[in-house]
Amino acid sequence: MSDAPSPGTSAETLASISVPDRLETAFGPMDFFDGMPLPDTVTRGYDALDLLRGIEVFLNCLPGATMVAMRRGLRSIGVDSHTIGYTAPRCSSAPKVLTANTETTYGMTFLALDRDGPTVMEVPEGSLSVVDDLWQRYITDMGIAGPDGGKGGKYLFLPPGYGGDVPDGYFVSRSPTFSCWAALRVLGGVESLLRTRVYPLSAAADPPDQRFVNFADTDFHMIPANDFSFFGEVDEIVQEEPPEALDPERAGQLASIGIVPGEPFRPDDRMRSILDTAARVGSGLVRTLTFKPRDPGSYYYPGSSWKNMFPSGSHEFLSPQGARLLDARAVFHHGAIVITPAMATAAVGAGSQYAYTAEDSTGSWLDGARSYTLTLPRDIPAKDFWAVDVYDPQTRSLLRTDNPYPSVHSLSDAVQAEDSGATVIHFGPTAPQGREANWIQTLPGKGWFVILRLYGPLESWFDRSWRPGEIEPA
Repeated sequence: MSDAPSPGTSAETLASISVPDRLETAFGPMDFFDGMPLPDTVTRGYDALDLLRGIEVFLNCLPGATMVAMRRGLRSIGVDSHTIGYTAPRCSSAPKVLTANTETTYGMTFLALDRDGPTVMEVPEGSLSVVDDLWQRYITDMGIAGPDGGKGGKYLFLPPGYGGDVPDGYFVSRSPTFSCWAALRVLGGVESLLRTRVYPLSAAADPPDQRFVNFADTDFHMIPANDFSFFGEVDEIVQEEPPEALDPERAGQLASIGIVPGEPFRPDDRMRSILDTAARVGSGLVRTLTFKPRDPGSYYYPGSSWKNMFPSGSHEFLSPQGARLLDARAVFHHGAIVITPAMATAAVGAGSQYAYTAEDSTGSWLDGARSYTLTLPRDIPAKDFWAVDVYDPQTRSLLRTDNPYPSVHSLSDAVQAEDSGATVIHFGPTAPQGREANWIQTLPGKGWFVILRLYGPLESWFDRSWRPGEIEPA
């Protein structure tokens, strides 16, 4: 027992631990009889709680919903667990995929460890590949950032609860989920990527011929929903994957709105309406977080609009104190895909770094009807190459214009530098005469945002002695 004096029961104390007979809230008035809710308040209270929980599920389960949307999209074009989808020669603006670039060849597939059992992936030399689970959590790198060190090798993925023998000769990972997403890139381009193989361990003695589907110019989408159907995407994971694959907090949020392992998700009309609203409000909130973050750590430079999707440098979105940065996690998964430590904490000369903005130097949103310039000072800090890509803020996919590759990058010999050594990128509905190679088309009536990509970032990027200019209205 404490010897501290009792605070007593003063009027001020009673007021601090009591509720008034009427409480004005954002959800409408809540009325009580001596602290006990009246019938309308009970109804309003549960509507409010279900709405809040639905919004929390939207913001916190975006990583998984994105994986389901991508898997559905790939299945729609014939990519199953024995097939690798890829982009040759590179990705265009035809497929809707979160912030893909136009400069490199992608490959991807979803493993099905429940159906296929332990599964082998063979990656060639120079691979820059990652495997995430179905909640888009990191499992392993393959290639340069992985245990094969870029020499190529065989990776074995074991399903949850696997207790069988594990053969030698593989880099072995155990997945928390049966379905896993493999994101593939290879320095050698298309020819090298086509040497990738995926097959069940049971077929290792005589692997089947590898199937590939080129989706570079295919019009389909891999974007999660912003309405009630979002919750169906999340329910798909919950029903297919082991309950222990998800942390108890998010599992509790899902259960509170009726998404429970082994039980059908059948909300009544009231709950369906609330969840549809929750998804739309959640979408609006995450767009606010993405384009106008309030965390100062999200900005690269004081007074600048250039933003960073990994403000803490942690691929798990953890603060230095170990707290989950919920807003940062939602922002990343709203606009991007692939979780790996190699993206969050790139070393000098290795990996990649990104900065994005949707604002000009005055703080106004970028308008497709107007013309702008972006100056990249001389000595752009990229050992391998740099790129500027333009995206649609609605889909967060490459902006669809007359040019299926809305970008300017250093892999093109046509890009022109100024006499000062700086490179000026032009944006607008029409190309400036003589600077067509440095121009990215935009569309009147549409906004846009831009990502600056540095591959093999150099010291001047990390110490901030080099910084991009702001986007200037022309």
